Amino acid sequence: MNTPLEERASGVLLHLTSLPSPWGVGDLGERARNLAARLGAAGQRYWQVLPLNPTSDAAGESPYFSPSSRAGNPLLLSLEDLADDGLLRAGELAVPTDPEAGCADFARARALKLPLLATAAERFAGAGDDAGYRAFCERERDWLDDHALFTALKARDPRSWSDWPPALRFRDPAAIADARRALAPAIAAEKRLQYFFERQWQRLRAACRDAGVWLFGDMPIYVNLDSVDVWARPDVFQLDDALRPVAESGVPPDYFSATGQLWRNPVYDWDRLAAEDFRWWVLRLGTLLRRLDVLRIDHFRGLAQYWRVPAGAGTAAAGEWCDVPSYGLFDTLRDAFDPFPVVAEDLGTITPDVHALREHYGLPGMVVLQFAFNEDNDAHPYLPANHPENSVAYLGTHDNNTARGWLEDELDATSRERLARFVALDDDPAATVPALLDLLMASPARTAIACAQDLLALPAGARMNTPGLPTGNWDWQLSSPQYEALPLAALAGLAAAHGRG
Repeated sequence: MNTPLEERASGVLLHLTSLPSPWGVGDLGERARNLAARLGAAGQRYWQVLPLNPTSDAAGESPYFSPSSRAGNPLLLSLEDLADDGLLRAGELAVPTDPEAGCADFARARALKLPLLATAAERFAGAGDDAGYRAFCERERDWLDDHALFTALKARDPRSWSDWPPALRFRDPAAIADARRALAPAIAAEKRLQYFFERQWQRLRAACRDAGVWLFGDMPIYVNLDSVDVWARPDVFQLDDALRPVAESGVPPDYFSATGQLWRNPVYDWDRLAAEDFRWWVLRLGTLLRRLDVLRIDHFRGLAQYWRVPAGAGTAAAGEWCDVPSYGLFDTLRDAFDPFPVVAEDLGTITPDVHALREHYGLPGMVVLQFAFNEDNDAHPYLPANHPENSVAYLGTHDNNTARGWLEDELDATSRERLARFVALDDDPAATVPALLDLLMASPARTAIACAQDLLALPAGARMNTPGLPTGNWDWQLSSPQYEALPLAALAGLAAAHGRG
């Protein structure tokens, strides 16, 4: 395989949880490896997924709001693969057969999988672990030790760490040592699950490499307040003496929301990060780039300037733009990682300094065709003729409606007239979607990514996320018949017709 992002190619966006599974959510097992083979056979060079971090019911299962920015989600573990490893027995994998509902069920996944994952971890320990596990623990110790302790502490006291007793909240060394001793079995069990995740991920990565497919992942720019990231390193966030945020993250009003989006993540203390030569960022990207062939930095705009909202504000409109030591950060990251296969998510309200930063480091940006027809402007950057070669083109991302849903529910008459200059619009919106995919593949952008929902011309109900809506997201899932019916041969034909392969 050549270096990613350098040749004209295409791929598919489909998160792992959206794969069919009787266990509630899709996983890293045989079906994922099968999809890698199918993508490769169809000449697709990218499989894009969302963040792989643990999710929680409290955060609506958003992979962008995780308790750990560097850990893998144990719910993505394949029980069948653990059985193949001798850690589970065939009789333990009997699962009730329920009708497929077209949506992931995280509660079901936890109820069915977590007890079996605990059993697998126990059996692995009983066999004496192995050299690979010990090497993994040593290599990843800078995040793994704190993550495993934090997970064990949260199991004992599920409250936010900011409500824990002061000795644990402020990480008093004696209290931390006592907790490590008292919770040693739970800590070790979590480390084993993370090792299982690493083994299964590397199997999937090997299958992708065999198929000629690059794994294209995603990194949220911010981390959750109630996360091991903030608990372990409160000094690199803007917190007060009681370790409460003095400011929170978000974006100003834009296409998605008239009042902006108030994410409520703590914002970084960039002076402190610069003083330690951005080591926190180097370590974080190091973990992700060991797993992935391409990494998208979500909300790249926030690494040029960030929207700082006073803690407790009612909406994001109360915020202000603040500077980031961007060039110092990216000089450090480029020195640490060569190559540096990073895509900048530069959607929304973008100012010249953001474009200058991205272009200075030669990072591909993003263009989204759904945004191209809102105004009568031949210079609109998302119109197909204006797509830069060094960019990644989409009909829509996981934050957009499906293409069919967009045609049916969002495209007004004037915008429809503009779109009709580029594609023939059928009375049946589903019949128009293939023409939109052809328009996408024809883009001058070097990389084009199609959402799996659009390959099947699914309606708005298959949308993955609606920004600003706190519930009802992240649970779209293919049924088994839909998975089998993915028209990858048709996508291969479109890609080949436009020089992608």
